[in-house]
Amino acid sequence: RYTPNQNAQRFFKSYNKSRNALIYLKKLLTTNFQEINYLESILIAIQEANNLNDLDEITEELQKEGYLKSKSTPKKSTVKSKPRKFMSSDGWEILVGKNNRQNDWLTLKLASKNDLWLHTQKIPGTHVIIRLPGDLKSDAKIPTATLEEAAGLAAYYSKAQNSTKVPVDYTLRSNVRKPKGAKPGMVIYDNFRTILVEPQSPNILGLVSSAEDA
Repeated sequence: RYTPNQNAQRFFKSYNKSRNALIYLKKLLTTNFQEINYLESILIAIQEANNLNDLDEITEELQKEGYLKSKSTPKKSTVKSKPRKFMSSDGWEILVGKNNRQNDWLTLKLASKNDLWLHTQKIPGTHVIIRLPGDLKSDAKIPTATLEEAAGLAAYYSKAQNSTKVPVDYTLRSNVRKPKGAKPGMVIYDNFRTILVEPQSPNILGLVSSAEDA
């Protein structure tokens, strides 16, 4: 029914339509994956909340992001609670965020560029910071035990809490940045290394029991 030229045009149109649909679906899959990770991070924060103040911060975040309706205009983001604080066996301070808004504040505002930042690899979880003691130089080597303990805490306060051999990425805070328009707690990073840890080890569980607010 069609000339060779008409057939060529029809097939080219069909090809373009399929290609555009594939590009759209790939973008949609990426967006949905990010959405799932974000909501799972919210679930983790709820499960680990210690008091009503922690839950109020999560509620305010969900209202601001449009997941919950609010009778009043959402207030400007402010961090009310403080991150969890731990002391490593070497005497180094480790800070662990309690929710996404606090993760942003902890990483982007409180931590210095030479502090070490940790997060479970491709697993929803919290931000962890190993603070560099003020009397040490920026190139000071972090003790192995402190690194392992901080990574264990990152794994414990994540979706992989009950798993074994959890991969945790770590890098200098200066290598962490927040993309424009990203949801609370969502960051990107580079120049990282990875360590495998067990979040349910006796050492990590002992640290968890000693948590206090920073």
